[in-house]
Amino acid sequence: MPNERSTEMSAVVIDGAGGSEVLRLADLARPNVGASEVLVRVRASALNRADILQRKGKYPAPPGSPANIPGLEFAGEVESVGPDVQLWKSGDRVTGLVGGGAHAEYIAVHERTLARIPEELSFEEAAAIPEAFITAHDALWIQAALRPSERVLVHAAGSGVGLAAIQLTRALNAIPFGTTRTTEKLRRAREYGLEDGFIVSNSPSAKDGKQWGSSGAFDVVIDLVGGPYTNASLHALAQQGRVLLIGTMGGPKAELDLPVMLAKRARLIGTVLRARPLEEKIAVTRRFASEVLPLFSAGILRPVIDSRFDLRDIRAAHERMESNQSFGKIVLCIGN
Repeated sequence: MPNERSTEMSAVVIDGAGGSEVLRLADLARPNVGASEVLVRVRASALNRADILQRKGKYPAPPGSPANIPGLEFAGEVESVGPDVQLWKSGDRVTGLVGGGAHAEYIAVHERTLARIPEELSFEEAAAIPEAFITAHDALWIQAALRPSERVLVHAAGSGVGLAAIQLTRALNAIPFGTTRTTEKLRRAREYGLEDGFIVSNSPSAKDGKQWGSSGAFDVVIDLVGGPYTNASLHALAQQGRVLLIGTMGGPKAELDLPVMLAKRARLIGTVLRARPLEEKIAVTRRFASEVLPLFSAGILRPVIDSRFDLRDIRAAHERMESNQSFGKIVLCIGN
């Protein structure tokens, strides 16, 4: 790692589209800080499916984000601030969600996209929170307007967002169910509040969806997979239920039984955080900081870490995620 007084930093870069071999660690110039921006010394980051897709050339970074430095979330301490910054000072412990660039020793971000790390959490724990919990909070509490006692079905219940959704459902006194590919992940998810769940294949059908909802239809479905899962979800849905489509790892296309959707007066809502304009990112971050972060201090919510890798072992971290064996977040330790 470069000396702290250097104007350089270590960062992961993507050299073309491909497998984990296109990732490497490089020495780059630290980012410049704008008037309303904060330079953060990143101590930990975490891996997301978006990083895998970006590496494969299927999910380019949005405008304004580094084109070849992946990383959507981080935790660290304020190094310096721009002249118009009012909320932060040097040394503050902060976490945040960005469009890219977080797999690096330093990142420059707008001051209002940052949240203060609760004192009880380490940098590694804090890095496991933003993408998973902001995504789940925005989908469940805001867009789906989840209410107490409602039933929620979470696909990919052992993923970072899935485990966050389970905990946030319980925090509102609603009832979370889930789908996973293995009995072990289902068992472990119960430790975070899962009521019950279902083992699924890669291509669930309408018949599977009816079976999921046979003991009680679901008011909300958090669909992190897409593909055939989306239509199966319609068949598990209650009247006026809501399906929040967050990911497409199961495939970018789906055939929907529209008569089912019409008869149930269902709502299918697509959502993404990475490509939102700055104003919307600020809004979801401020609300998350107000409504969700205090629940970590209270012990109601817990970050879930699958494994930890040094930044120089980024290829191994990607391989861990692509194995589909991970449970919770894969965290990158950066010069701690």
